[in-house]
Amino acid sequence: MKTFVLYVVTAIAEIAGCYFPYRWLKADGSAWLLVPGALSLAAFAWLLTLHDSAAGRVYAAYGGVYIGVAIAWLWVVERIRPNAWDVTGAAIALVGMGVIAFQPRG
Repeated sequence: MKTFVLYVVTAIAEIAGCYFPYRWLKADGSAWLLVPGALSLAAFAWLLTLHDSAAGRVYAAYGGVYIGVAIAWLWVVERIRPNAWDVTGAAIALVGMGVIAFQPRG
């Protein structure tokens, strides 16, 4: 559970880091939105170092969680309800993440 939560927090940091500049550029937001965006991306990079695996494996497993968190972000932050295709795709990605992240280690 700890591993999965770390992946989720890492994904939130990355999505927020990209979302703030997006809001600045696409929604005529303040340039001050770049500050939390930069801080979020710095946190994202630091959080990646906390994962207990080879970098390539972390990135591969993280990708599945990122997809799930991005769909949740769509619903919670952007207030767009995901459709069945969104949910199915995220579920498939999360299964792939589980296969990679929770494989037997020997």
